[in-house]
Amino acid sequence: MKEIKAYIRTEVLERTVKALEEAKAPGITVVTVHPVGYGFDPNYFTTDESITKRYWDITKLEVVCADKDVDRLVQVISGSSYTGSKGDGMIFISPVETAIRIRTGEKGEAAL
Repeated sequence: MKEIKAYIRTEVLERTVKALEEAKAPGITVVTVHPVGYGFDPNYFTTDESITKRYWDITKLEVVCADKDVDRLVQVISGSSYTGSKGDGMIFISPVETAIRIRTGEKGEAAL
């Protein structure tokens, strides 16, 4: 299993979640985050150059899926989040050792 973490523009969240749902992502977690680093320039996202904001809202999506689904779901996220502008985001993929569904006790991919 793998965990996909995607940091995307909040304004593309709805279409990205919809695309993941249509792609049968097993579950999606959505979190508002405030990036610092990674070359992130909050001034880039402002419409008034006199406005500076130290912490800008972006959205983090988390999806845990079977190994066989990773490439497909990454393509879905990339395609639906793409605007062609600086700040479109980043995707990270990490291994997941196990998953356990608390209600049923199912483990591994069966828990997804």
